[in-house]
Amino acid sequence: MLVLGVLLLGMVLVGTLLGRMQLTSAIIYLGVGWMLGPQVLDILRPDPFEHAGLLMRLAELGLMISLFAVGLRLGVPLLDRRWRLPLRLAFFSLAAMVGLTALVGVALLDLPLGAAVLLGAILAPTDPVLASGVHTDAGEDPERIGFSLAAEGGLNDGAALPFVLLGLALLAGGSTTGVDWLQWIAVDLLWTPVTGAVLGATLGAAVGWCVVFLRSRYQQAVGFDAFLGLGLIGVAYGAALSIDASGFLAVLAAGIAFGRVSEQPAPREAPLGRPEDVAGHPHESLETHSHHASATMKDSVGRFNDQVEEVAEMGLVLMVGAMLPYAPLSPSVLGMALLSLLVLRPASALVATVGERLTRREHLMLGWFGIRGVGSVYYLLFVLHHGIPGVPDEVGTTLVSVTLWTVALSILLHGLTTRTLTDWHDGRR
Repeated sequence: MLVLGVLLLGMVLVGTLLGRMQLTSAIIYLGVGWMLGPQVLDILRPDPFEHAGLLMRLAELGLMISLFAVGLRLGVPLLDRRWRLPLRLAFFSLAAMVGLTALVGVALLDLPLGAAVLLGAILAPTDPVLASGVHTDAGEDPERIGFSLAAEGGLNDGAALPFVLLGLALLAGGSTTGVDWLQWIAVDLLWTPVTGAVLGATLGAAVGWCVVFLRSRYQQAVGFDAFLGLGLIGVAYGAALSIDASGFLAVLAAGIAFGRVSEQPAPREAPLGRPEDVAGHPHESLETHSHHASATMKDSVGRFNDQVEEVAEMGLVLMVGAMLPYAPLSPSVLGMALLSLLVLRPASALVATVGERLTRREHLMLGWFGIRGVGSVYYLLFVLHHGIPGVPDEVGTTLVSVTLWTVALSILLHGLTTRTLTDWHDGRR
């Protein structure tokens, strides 16, 4: 508690200095986590083999909070053409990443096909939170690359699940003939993501509309905005899992739909007018004003979720740093991690960018900033918790080592280059 308290206060006091040094908060958390782990202070012992279930739940919770917060910030209309690129990145690029990683896993690491597919599915998701330094302003007209990376990170955290299940099925069946391909396509590949997204969007829109209606017409359902955001996360995730749909895509879609809820202006109530009039008005009266209730609700929920997201990021990256001693680093593991970040991600991104008329800088930004993070850690722990059928222990150790060192290197390399490359992309240098 002393170390965590010092870390929290220290981030407040030196946060601006870190920005000037081109260090991200995730790099600091990773280093502190490693120091708290068994190799140095031996305070934290998050053994991924012994405590996979508990660690998976922690990653699951952090991922839900992050996905909802990201959804709130994705203000582009759902039918807007700008969604095409992140959708292609999240599905076509992800599938290509799984295939390329599986090929290299078989050739370089001598993994069975099922384990190689598992490795590809674990490493495929990108992280919308750790890539936040690349993102520009939210709203209805964000910068294209920042929006695409954020939306891709949110979408592919849910889109990776079918490939994780495919890898487990290949291991359990012993070969491709042992997989029920019809069930995998119909249920895992189609039903799970599509139903999760539709359910989450419906719940987010319905809850947001009801709260705005009650506030603007009856001055009810006021306050407890922290409960509103967390409650919607819980309802969307739990309802999705109850019908075998993607909980992560449900939470993301709920955040997007909630952030798109419109005002419900009353006929006899006039808007406050100028922005300075709104900014200077008491928050309590804005909550129930029919022209401003939705904006006030979304702002309040968004600010709370952003703070919770920061705490969740700190806890999860600390956990990754403390888990590194349980991941033996060998030349083949290091080579696979670097190959994944430097070669496989840019190659898989090319699949999604064909015909998109991107500039050379945009191609390079999308290829480089495929940041690995909490999604990869969650799916690794998901696999360990549910067991890897029919494979020796060293295969599990390889999956742990490659995943954790890929995430750690991603945090370091992408964190150190974010500001420089963002400035270069924006043309300020």
